[in-house]
Amino acid sequence: MPSFDIVSEVNQVEVRNAVDQANKEVSTRYDFKGSDARIEVAEKVLTLFADAEFQLDQVKEILLGKLSKRSIDIRCLEYGKLEKVSGNKVKQAITVRVGIETETAKRLVKLIKDSKLKVQASIQGDAVRVSGAKRDLLQDCIALMRQEVTDFPLQYNNFRD
Repeated sequence: MPSFDIVSEVNQVEVRNAVDQANKEVSTRYDFKGSDARIEVAEKVLTLFADAEFQLDQVKEILLGKLSKRSIDIRCLEYGKLEKVSGNKVKQAITVRVGIETETAKRLVKLIKDSKLKVQASIQGDAVRVSGAKRDLLQDCIALMRQEVTDFPLQYNNFRD
């Protein structure tokens, strides 16, 4: 029975490379001379530091540009609140979302069932497995997902005939 998995993955190596490039650009830019602007990586959390809120926005802009150039979908980023550290210094945590959360997976399964396509969808941990009788039905399901789900990056892998 043909099947495929709907997943949401991010290449962590590319994220680290993009952060390194962004840090290098921040350290060499003239408008950041003498400031404490930087980006730190810990597991799936990026922490942006800057001397002022304006500088933090610039650092974020640089980071988003580097992530986009490395073909990382920026919809997988979840922004935390701006926090005052000491004096005027601010920081912001950005979480890189990996995997499909349970609520999102339930929404995807409901969307597939409401579409009246003759496929079955089931939640398998942090992925959704879709199986059907014919390959064409699965391709129609992928087209439906690409059209309907725009707020979260999805990849379709493990396609089996």
